Amino acid sequence: MIDTHCHLDHCDGDTAELVGRARAAGVSKLATVGTDGPSIERALAAAGAHEEVFAIVGRHPHETAGFDAAALEEIERAAGHAAVRAIGETGLDYYRDHAPRVDQRRAFAAQLELAARLGLPVAIHTRAAEDDTFAMLAEHADLLPAVILHCFSAPDRLGECVERGYVCSFAGNVTYPKATELQAAARDLPAELLLVETDSPYLAPQAVRGKPNEPANVVHTARHVAELRGVDYAELEQTVERNAERVLGW
Repeated sequence: MIDTHCHLDHCDGDTAELVGRARAAGVSKLATVGTDGPSIERALAAAGAHEEVFAIVGRHPHETAGFDAAALEEIERAAGHAAVRAIGETGLDYYRDHAPRVDQRRAFAAQLELAARLGLPVAIHTRAAEDDTFAMLAEHADLLPAVILHCFSAPDRLGECVERGYVCSFAGNVTYPKATELQAAARDLPAELLLVETDSPYLAPQAVRGKPNEPANVVHTARHVAELRGVDYAELEQTVERNAERVLGW
């Protein structure tokens, strides 16, 4: 199995131990995300130290206040690292509003344009901002190799995602008993658009809910998604591995 989105630098414990536990659980690869300057450096360091670890680099919408050309250059320099497989997570978050919305939109547009220029996919964060997020994606998606909707949370827009070929990555919240709409989306999504992730240390799946999340726990989410789709775990594992290889180029 593959954890296509985690935050190793935010997880409890030593990175080597986290990677080791993931490997022992059957996780062959994981992508750790840098969300600002220092976090990007930690993501690149983890990727450099562990052959299973790859990096996604960008500026999280919470970190976009005052986003400028220097911030974009920082991301572009990091994207030159051999282990970097996508730009992100970028997008819009109107739920927390930790950064002015005008700055969020400016940073999002700049990172979409950068990804297009570099030929890299984008990992998207959206919360309480779906209308603006999807509108901006529609302006840029045709120039991008792939769009990954990280921690997929827009089941009411599943049809649009499928029509546009957006890849939907499901996190631990799909396992929660009340997440029926999200579960229906995970069941109905075409196989070629499906990924799973932990978003650790956040959103621990139901089997370990209440504890800090980590990459090893992606197997719990994957098992649940396999059950929803009526396939065995091995088949889902092959689907996710094939999709991650195609989308993230490893």
